[in-house]
Amino acid sequence: MTPYDDGHFRSTKKIVTTPRSWTGWLGTAIVAAVVGAGATWVFLPPLISSGMITLPVAMTTTTPVMDPIKQPLHLSMNDAIVTAVKQATPSVVGIINIQNSANGYVETGVGSGVIFDARGFIVTNYHVIQGATQVEIVLHNQSHVYASVVGYDAYTDLAVLKIPSSYITTKDVAQFGDSSTLQVGEPAIAIGNPAGLDFTDSVTVGVISATQRTMPVQDEATGQVIGQENVLQTDAAINPGNSGGPLLNIAGQVIGINSSKIVAKGFEGMGFSIPINEVRTITRQIMVSGQAQHPAIGIEGESLSAVPQQYQPDVPVKQGVWVFQVTGASAKKAGIRHGDVIVAVDGTPIMGITDLRSVLWQNKQPGQWVTVTWYRGQTKMQGKIQLGELPPLQSQGTTTGSNQNSSPYTFFGGVPFP
Repeated sequence: MTPYDDGHFRSTKKIVTTPRSWTGWLGTAIVAAVVGAGATWVFLPPLISSGMITLPVAMTTTTPVMDPIKQPLHLSMNDAIVTAVKQATPSVVGIINIQNSANGYVETGVGSGVIFDARGFIVTNYHVIQGATQVEIVLHNQSHVYASVVGYDAYTDLAVLKIPSSYITTKDVAQFGDSSTLQVGEPAIAIGNPAGLDFTDSVTVGVISATQRTMPVQDEATGQVIGQENVLQTDAAINPGNSGGPLLNIAGQVIGINSSKIVAKGFEGMGFSIPINEVRTITRQIMVSGQAQHPAIGIEGESLSAVPQQYQPDVPVKQGVWVFQVTGASAKKAGIRHGDVIVAVDGTPIMGITDLRSVLWQNKQPGQWVTVTWYRGQTKMQGKIQLGELPPLQSQGTTTGSNQNSSPYTFFGGVPFP
C-alpha cells in the first residue's frame, strides 16, 4: 500500500445522495478549488523543504523563491533606460556663455554639450555659444575648463568646441548611433541642464514622435529665420538649457542634438533634435576647415505636399520639391523653371525639401555635377547641374537665452543668470 491515490480508490462507507441543481455542484466545485489551492500554498513549501516531497528536476531552481508581494517589480525597459543614462551621462557637459560688457565679463547663459572625441572635441548648438567672448565647460566631475571655438555653422545650428584632452577619459566620450534607422515610437532619452547648472544632467524620457520634420533655423539674437533644417521630433521634455545636449536611443547612443521646441499656447511635448547623421557630417567638416560646406542646387522651393491646393501643379506625382524660384546659373542653364517638381537627384528619389537637403548635404560636394530629374506638367525631364555653395552665414548679436520675437519656435541659447 502506497501513500498515493491512483484515482480509483472507492470508499466502503455508504453515501446517501440527494438530487442537486447544477448551480449547487458548481458552487461546491469552486469552494473545493479555493480550499485546495489554499492548502497547497500553505503546506507544499514545508513538505518540500522537509524532503517529504521531491519536485521533478524541471521544476526545481537554484534561486530562492521570492515573495512577489515583498519584492520590487523591475521592468526590462526601465533597466535599459538606467543603463543608457549611466553610459552617456559622463559625456554630457555644461556650457557657459561668457560675454564682455560695460561691467566686464558677464556669464549670460548656460547650455549643454556632448564630448564626442577623446582629443577634446565637444559638439553643441551654435546658438548656445553665439556672441560669446569666452566659453567655459563644466565637466561631469564638476571641473571647469575654458574651451576654444573650433568653428560653427549657423545653417545647421551646430558648433564644435575643444578642451585639452587631459581632462577626458575614455568613458567620457559619447557613442554616436545611426539616425537613419530610427522608428516612430521607439524610446528617446534627453539629458541636459534645464534651468541651468542647478539641474545638471537632468533626464527626461519619451519617444521618437517623427523622424522627418522640417523646422526653421532661427538667429537667436535677431529672431530672423535663416533657413530650414531636417530634425527629429520627440515628446521627451526639452527645456531652456537642454540645447546642445544629447538625445539617446535605448542603447545609450546619441541619435540627435537637442535644439528647440514649440512653446506656443496649447502645445505640449513637441521638441526637436538635429539627427546625429547630419551632426556627424557637419562636425567632421568643421574639425577639418573650421566651417561646414553646403552644396546648393540653385533653387528655392517647398515640399510638394505642403503646397496649397490652388498652387498645385498638374504633375503625375504627389511627392517631390516644387520649384518656386531658380537662383543658380547652372540650374537655369539645365532648364529648370518655376512650377517644376524635382523628384530625384542622381537616381535617389526626392520626397520633399528634407530629402533634397539630406541628399545634397550628406553625400555631395560643391562643384560636383549631379543629374536632376523633374516633372513639368506630365513630362518627365532630366538635366545636369553643377552644385554651388551656400555662403557662410555670419550672424551678429549676443545670446541672451530669451526670445523676443513672435515665432512659436524657440531656440534656447541658455538660461539667463540672475
